Amino acid sequence: DIVRGQSTFMVEMLELANILNSATAGSLVLLDEIGRGTSTFDGLAIAWAATEFIADMEKIGAKTIFATHYHHLTGLEGELEGVVNYSMAVKEGPEGITFLRKVRRGPASRSYGVEVAGLAGIPPEVVERAREILGKLESEDPLEGRAVAVDSKEGSVPVSRRGKGGGPLQMVLFPTEEMLSSEDEHPVLSELSRMDPNNMSPLQALEALYKLKKELDG
Repeated sequence: DIVRGQSTFMVEMLELANILNSATAGSLVLLDEIGRGTSTFDGLAIAWAATEFIADMEKIGAKTIFATHYHHLTGLEGELEGVVNYSMAVKEGPEGITFLRKVRRGPASRSYGVEVAGLAGIPPEVVERAREILGKLESEDPLEGRAVAVDSKEGSVPVSRRGKGGGPLQMVLFPTEEMLSSEDEHPVLSELSRMDPNNMSPLQALEALYKLKKELDG
């Protein structure tokens, strides 16, 4: 929303918030790819928590159709009452894939994003390279391509958010007060802390971003 200066993800979260705060047991909730506009783990966590909230009869308990590519969520069937997996049937053959346009019981065996990229006309070299990268990523990610069992009552989570060296897996988006008051405070952080995004137009925000990037690059 350029007029209001809101990102695609913020608009999505506002819509989700409206659903979670307004839906009742008599509602029909339609959700499509919740969490896609942020990091994988953040998006998965939001989608997971929202599913638990909607499925809880004491909170909402509404009939819901939730389309998602987070295969991890298929593990919620059997863990949350009323959650059932369905997927679109796909036929694989020597010449590629064929979408049968049929809904079948059970989760999808895998995603077909790379194949769809090829059908869309992405150069074959890029598609083949994507397959190589996908294979490497799947071999390194123990959660990729399979369901994850979850005990909602004990609040278990799918994965650790720590990197190999014990540090955070992704950079901090909003510096804490402790970080901002550090003696070794970076000038960019200092300038960032003084900005008020709520009173900036999209153009002003973009100009500020370019300025900060230039300072970081030296």
